[in-house]
Amino acid sequence: MTSTPQTIAILGGTGDLGTGLARRWAKAGHKVIIGSRTTEKAEAAAADLKDFGVTGLENLAAAAAADIVAITVPYANQLGTLEASRAGLEGKILIDATVPLMPPKVGTVQLPEGGSAAVNAQKALGEGVTVVSAFQNVAADKLKSSADLECDVLVAGDKVAARQTVIDLVEDAGMRGWHVGPLANSAAAEAMTSLIIQVNRRYGIDGAGIRITGTSTKDGRHVPK
Repeated sequence: MTSTPQTIAILGGTGDLGTGLARRWAKAGHKVIIGSRTTEKAEAAAADLKDFGVTGLENLAAAAAADIVAITVPYANQLGTLEASRAGLEGKILIDATVPLMPPKVGTVQLPEGGSAAVNAQKALGEGVTVVSAFQNVAADKLKSSADLECDVLVAGDKVAARQTVIDLVEDAGMRGWHVGPLANSAAAEAMTSLIIQVNRRYGIDGAGIRITGTSTKDGRHVPK
């Protein structure tokens, strides 16, 4: 494990992205709570991961019980889920994996007014919550599998220490994480998802990802030059 063991809640964590992160973080030694709009739905998703100690709660209760919170809902549900969970988010890092895909043109970049979904989350929640953007460019079905992931994760946020906390969690999930600057830069990672969708379609790739090249490493980890 790279990071200190944490209790992590995953709001809207019943889909492939949420359960994939839950499995990988739980295997790395973290306590994971899957959140959903109803306790029943959360518990049903967690039941498939009971061997890893994953539990399920309604979103607000899950957020309140956690040290760190992630959100893995569709763009249309992002702000509503955060508003309903606001009381449980104060003083915590929120890892926002939201991608502003707007059907039917999911292969076309359509960033929201305000710049990005993560920036809008920060505006909605206020300074009491530290939003960090990550995981937009990871194929959810591959994340849910037990296979090694040849995929890097771009991590944007206004606080360096919070970004590093999330990068450690990225590495616990089996990927490489990279500091890419302030939260405003999340717009680039969010937009990249539509480009990846186009690549998948054009070349018949099953879940393309991104890699950062030209890196230096120390003890198996990438380090700044």
